Amino acid sequence: MTDLRIGLHALGIGTGANRDVIDAVARRAERRGFATLWSGEHVVMVDEQASRYPYAADGKIAVPADADWLDPTVTLSFAAAATSTIRLATGVCLLPEHNPVIMAKQLASLDHLSGGRLTAGVGIGWSREEFDALGIPFERRGARTARYAEAMRTLWRDDPATYSSEFVSFDAIRVRPAPSRGSIPIVVGGNSDNALRRVADWGDGWYGFNLDDVDAVAERMHRITEMCASAGRSADELAVAVALRSPSVADIEPLAALGVTELVIVDAPPADAGEAVEWVDGLAAEWIR
Repeated sequence: MTDLRIGLHALGIGTGANRDVIDAVARRAERRGFATLWSGEHVVMVDEQASRYPYAADGKIAVPADADWLDPTVTLSFAAAATSTIRLATGVCLLPEHNPVIMAKQLASLDHLSGGRLTAGVGIGWSREEFDALGIPFERRGARTARYAEAMRTLWRDDPATYSSEFVSFDAIRVRPAPSRGSIPIVVGGNSDNALRRVADWGDGWYGFNLDDVDAVAERMHRITEMCASAGRSADELAVAVALRSPSVADIEPLAALGVTELVIVDAPPADAGEAVEWVDGLAAEWIR
């Protein structure tokens, strides 16, 4: 038997943006033993996308520009209200697009109300068009993300909190409530070497998205291990969640052997809440052992 968990990335987009479906999927996923509900983010989508989407061979995101795409903290708040034990995760929040003081407040509020069930998955973003629309520099977004994460951890740890960096500074402020466990785990999304370096340098874990297969996960895990060693830490302390392009049940054991802690199933629920319950049951019958 393996202790690898199964997560579900299905809420917040398209049919998964409907209130009744969110309630139905969240409740049924909890009852059927899924470990985590994941919800991703784009603030802005555009019809003509020049930026390359890094998680598809053709460089194009599969989600239509006119699809509904909810804010993940709002989506997960509704999921939290419908459940009591299943974990919740942003997968991922595009951290450099947000004011980190406000984001720290939003995440801590969700964690507080959910009873400490939140994991903050963060990424640096890939769409220059999105950053342009928000008036945020696309360049140096990796450095901005690192400092924002550092600032949020300071706000969650210290009361009052003081922090100063190139990108954000504050002095003797209180941002309450504090997270239920004193902090919120921050896992870093992305499959590139630069993303894995962020995992090793300051992440609590890694969310690898839309990887080709187990061999691709193994190669990336090897790189994380090397980078963690260079950073003076052990890769064993990281939480590792991955989503594969075409996962199968046969992947569970080899992924667990690699040190993966959660396999995330990415799919879209039916638009009807009743059918969504049956859909979760079907996934559970296939994946939950």
